[in-house]
Amino acid sequence: MLIKYNIIGLKYIFFISIFVILSLPANSELSVEEIIKGRKALFSKNYSTAKRVQALASKGEFEKAKTLMIEMSENYKTLIEYFPDNSKEGFKTEALPIIWENKNEFNDLMTKSSNDMIKLTKIIETSDDIKGTLGKFMWSNCKACHSKFRAPH
Repeated sequence: MLIKYNIIGLKYIFFISIFVILSLPANSELSVEEIIKGRKALFSKNYSTAKRVQALASKGEFEKAKTLMIEMSENYKTLIEYFPDNSKEGFKTEALPIIWENKNEFNDLMTKSSNDMIKLTKIIETSDDIKGTLGKFMWSNCKACHSKFRAPH
């Protein structure tokens, strides 16, 4: 039964990934407005998804939570492409110039966030402290990014 759900989950993730790749034109074809709004939407989606992951994991609904963790991981990979040089200003961006000044550091953080979500899928079920584990592998990355790369509210 578990194998069946994992295969279904993998198929779901595969089709979602293909859909995202094919439905988004190359960033060079997107307007600055579309790029900024797109990245804001992805960050917002990851935040709401993270809250759902926390709720599901707290209830012991790990398979549903894992599917969302993988979705978040893919979103972090996609976000790296949403910070071209021409998108530093406008459209109520909250991205600080330090992103472009330290592009490698920002990209490394997005990659780490993506990888941490995958690690989280492998350990969440065995954690004695779900809240602490989520803090270490999920929320700490949000905080690290916001404290350095996002304008305060």
